[in-house]
Amino acid sequence: MENKPASSNFIRTIVMEDLKAGKVQEIVTRFPPEPNGYLHIGHAKAICLNFELADEFNGKTNLRFDDTNPVKEDVEYVEAIKEDVKWLGFEWDNLCFASNYFEEMYNRAVLLIKKGKAYVCDLTAEQIRETRGTLTEPGKESPYRNRSVEENLELFERMRNGEFKDGEKVLRAKIDMASPNINLRDPVLYRISHTKHHNTGDKWCIYPMYDFAHPLEDAIEGVTHSLCSLEFEDHRPLYDWLIQECEMENVPHQYEFARLNMTNTVMSKRYLKALVDEQVVDGWDDPRMPTISGLRRKGFTPESIRNFCREVGVSRSNSLVDSKMLDHFIREDLKLKAPRTMGILQPLKVVITNYPEGQVEWLDAEINPENPEMGTRKIPFSREIYIEQDDFMENPPAKYHRLFPGNEVRLKHAYFIRCEEVIKDSEGNVVEIHCTYDPETKSGSGFTGRKVKGTIHWVEAKQAVPAEFRLYEPLILDEEDDDNKTFLEKVNPNSLKIVQGYVEPNMSEAKPHDKFQFFRHGYFNVDPKYTTKEKLVFNLTVSLKSSFELPKA
Repeated sequence: MENKPASSNFIRTIVMEDLKAGKVQEIVTRFPPEPNGYLHIGHAKAICLNFELADEFNGKTNLRFDDTNPVKEDVEYVEAIKEDVKWLGFEWDNLCFASNYFEEMYNRAVLLIKKGKAYVCDLTAEQIRETRGTLTEPGKESPYRNRSVEENLELFERMRNGEFKDGEKVLRAKIDMASPNINLRDPVLYRISHTKHHNTGDKWCIYPMYDFAHPLEDAIEGVTHSLCSLEFEDHRPLYDWLIQECEMENVPHQYEFARLNMTNTVMSKRYLKALVDEQVVDGWDDPRMPTISGLRRKGFTPESIRNFCREVGVSRSNSLVDSKMLDHFIREDLKLKAPRTMGILQPLKVVITNYPEGQVEWLDAEINPENPEMGTRKIPFSREIYIEQDDFMENPPAKYHRLFPGNEVRLKHAYFIRCEEVIKDSEGNVVEIHCTYDPETKSGSGFTGRKVKGTIHWVEAKQAVPAEFRLYEPLILDEEDDDNKTFLEKVNPNSLKIVQGYVEPNMSEAKPHDKFQFFRHGYFNVDPKYTTKEKLVFNLTVSLKSSFELPKA
């Protein structure tokens, strides 16, 4: 991967100042996903920020799994996350798991109890919520808040030993129930959960809460700059309190930035999981999903996603990014990489009546006119070809320059043809067109006798390779009345359209994840899930044109 510096932003400025002032000797960042789902494009922004920032200043980045909630976690998610980070082009310095620190965390919790800074509470989760207070009213102290250190130590050990049921007791920090910051009103540090853990098995039946575990993980790993999204800003005082009161040797600092929000895109793992569980999509890697695996299957490249994340940048102000910006970057990346070819998505048969029967002619076509170094390819031409149904109209409107009775068009890379006769079935549907061709008009021959206004694409009928095309629209559409709909009611019923067509015969050797630009249709990716030796399946990555333009600097 090219080692481009992170784009200039306030966090990068902080890092530079910390290094210059000698506050830190080496930058250590971390990407800390919870293994309870697949990563999405918002996570890609965080990945790029953490890894590129550390790379620029010769630091280190850990990939750390915040696996503190076994109820929702799975090894499948762990492996998928590792694959996504590698695919994006990044290598972590250390692979870490929060669960590997459970003993250390337990000991730090014991330390808090001994200092009178934590206590075992018997209130239910609902009672804790009810006594927490509001933004304008202080909370109420738990009746168990003043248990002795000895009693708390005994109860916490018994919690660990599995003597209590789920929800029967919790360990809470003892801070300030009247604090204006609700996160400091005796937050829960540990809860009981008799659940098998993907990494530690049945060793533990108490698990640390995220707010307790995260700062300790950062400190244990020597993280210098703990980067997280803005919703954790109000949690920072608790983060700092725990680092101090747990007497951690290393003192990391938390910095918050705005998370990625995009039009027509859902960024909630809970909602994404609902789409999978309700079988609205065919898995986390469905090309309509904003997951990294979904974007990969759709045909996005690591370079396009990294460039998109750099362009979005890092700030402290929430904003909404047009999803067309992401499309812009995949077009920019593929325009010089993707071979050009022709595919017919809705075939209409054309018979060229004056072309010799049985003759096959091989024509030259450039592979990518924007990248001549990619060379040329050979495509067959004969008496029978397929064109797109919408490239013919029997009664066209004004300024329609494609094929209609009596009109002449150019076949891309081939000849001029003129529509002479229309063949229909018993119901009046057009099923075949008979045309004539002019052998003097061969592409590349220098013919200047006359001009035509329309150029259409085609594939030779006898050697064409059958293919399936999957055409996508946004899965979720932003609408003005969204507030009146449930999440699943916002799903676009037209998000997927499947059509059967043909591609050039040279495409028979295409492999999963090969990318092509189909003339006039867009960029497509060979689908890795449904493509077989017998059948090619292409996913539409992005159309050829967009009205989107990057803002000027």
